[in-house]
Amino acid sequence: MAGRPEAPDRRSEETRWDIIELLFFAYRDFVGDPDHVLEEFGFGRAHHRVMHFVHRYPSLTVADLLDVLRITKQSLGRVLKQLLDEGYIVQKAGAADRRQRLLFATPKGEALVAQLAGLQTDRIKRALRGLDASDAEVVRQFLLGMIDHDDPDKVLEAILRADGKMVKA
Repeated sequence: MAGRPEAPDRRSEETRWDIIELLFFAYRDFVGDPDHVLEEFGFGRAHHRVMHFVHRYPSLTVADLLDVLRITKQSLGRVLKQLLDEGYIVQKAGAADRRQRLLFATPKGEALVAQLAGLQTDRIKRALRGLDASDAEVVRQFLLGMIDHDDPDKVLEAILRADGKMVKA
């Protein structure tokens, strides 16, 4: 029957409940810090994600942003309209293809991204406190290993190329 969980198999003995639950709580708190700031602007997590990627990858196209965020065009349109109307992002036509919509953060948008990233960086620094560089690299490799590298995501490819450490999944 659709939607019904399958009977447990022997993998259930190997299930990493500890890591699963730690990831849930880590994510909750990692995005929770910015959530409180975003609420003051009437923004949510989708706004944060859009602002992050537009800031980090200037001239990102709307199509590529849709691929990265994996949200509907309608959802992105609603968030983008608000960010454009309030002056956090500007949209420019592509030089080669005028139909292409390229996105850029404004100084106002860059300031918001810096504030949110600062909160998240503080949390990361606290979590890494007491670890040496090789331990921090293990954490980084773990997170890279959690990402589906077979996904044809241009931004992910750019991140991995810029990092110089293409990881084989």
